[in-house]
Amino acid sequence: MKPSSSLSNDQKLKICHHKAANPSIKQSALANWAMQEFKLSKVPTQGTVSNILAKRQQYESMDSTELTSKRQRAVKHPELDNVLANWVLQCQARRVTLSGHLIKEKARQFARQLELGERTPEFSNGWLAKFNIHHGFKAQKSYGESGSADLDAIDINMPTIKEKLQSYSLQDIYKMDETRLFYRMAPDRTIAQRQIEGSKKDKTRLTFVFAANVDGSHKMEPLIIGHAQRPRAFNRKSGEQLGFYYRSNAKAWMTGLIFREWLQKMDQQMQDANRKVLLLLDNAPSHVVRDFPLTNVQVFLFPANTTSKIQPMDAGIIAAFKMRYRRFQLQDAIDRDEQQKADIYKVDQLIAIKWHTGLFERETQKNEVGSEEQDIENELKDAINQLPISRPMFVHELINPEEEQQVAHEEISDEDLIKLSSSQDQEEEEDGEVMDENPPMSTKEKLNVLHSCI
Repeated sequence: MKPSSSLSNDQKLKICHHKAANPSIKQSALANWAMQEFKLSKVPTQGTVSNILAKRQQYESMDSTELTSKRQRAVKHPELDNVLANWVLQCQARRVTLSGHLIKEKARQFARQLELGERTPEFSNGWLAKFNIHHGFKAQKSYGESGSADLDAIDINMPTIKEKLQSYSLQDIYKMDETRLFYRMAPDRTIAQRQIEGSKKDKTRLTFVFAANVDGSHKMEPLIIGHAQRPRAFNRKSGEQLGFYYRSNAKAWMTGLIFREWLQKMDQQMQDANRKVLLLLDNAPSHVVRDFPLTNVQVFLFPANTTSKIQPMDAGIIAAFKMRYRRFQLQDAIDRDEQQKADIYKVDQLIAIKWHTGLFERETQKNEVGSEEQDIENELKDAINQLPISRPMFVHELINPEEEQQVAHEEISDEDLIKLSSSQDQEEEEDGEVMDENPPMSTKEKLNVLHSCI
């Protein structure tokens, strides 16, 4: 029999069980075991093994027919499934009690909004059970007063935070946070405001998710969230094929489902490293950890309105990343201006991500701060002075625009949930591909045209 290169769901489940029986085994050794055990033609990649381990719950919920398949049974209505799951997670973040009946009624409402028509499921108890199993949701119940004593309670105070932190070494305390990036934003106040206001149409936003430990000895692979699964600039390749961790939805926002996938991946990495760690998070609606099975990561949600004072990410890694990203951007704009390009700030999504690649690696090093920051700030000032700008920004405005700090931490409306869950199979019309043939008119030219019309 010719060796196969793909795994059935049953084999994937056996990989998960082998890992559970041998918790100290490395993913590389697990991959070699799988190749020998299942007589594969090649060793599964580390990414493949990691994804398999992260989906253990899904494999354990499959019936015998699904287990013998090499493909996971597709959800019949993926848009409905995604929007409803994100709604449930958002309700959990707000500590709203959900009954099975309420979930089914909300599903019917979303089905009408999605115009499923005759394709609308029956929303039986069997459908509800499969939905809960697929997403790992436990039977819904009222948490009552006991919820106020949980680790993620919002009324904990600073002494409690300090006590919790003191029980972990610095290398075992991690912080994760998200930030937006308007990756084509011009350092001109007038142009930038117009770009930001139109960003919902031209899709020039990305969300970056950073995580690192306190002493800077370990930084996790950044997650990048864009608008489409395969933007045109990706040349029909996935983010994984291009070498970065990439997910997408219609608004390029962090959602409950994306967050749970990220958190499961982190927990798996800590299992592989045989480490127990503490993860610090803010109280964003997407950061839902209740009833989520974690073995090696303990999650601590900051109390409301405290993250701005005890937030190491914004003050350090994110600021350093943005400062260096803008240096790449302005240097490129100067080159394009010298080449008399029509839009000197117009870059595609892949270029923006490539500029990011390597920056996080460097800027999470422990002592890489201080004089270099001042040198980069001076470079940015010089670059702004070299560019044709009518209302130049200050450097701090360029690095920390207010709009980039708004990472959709507010509750997401039903309308936006539907937009977030809309199909992203199509290629995005790449914003950086089509260049204007004629350069934009200067202010003087516009005034001359205006005078000629009077």
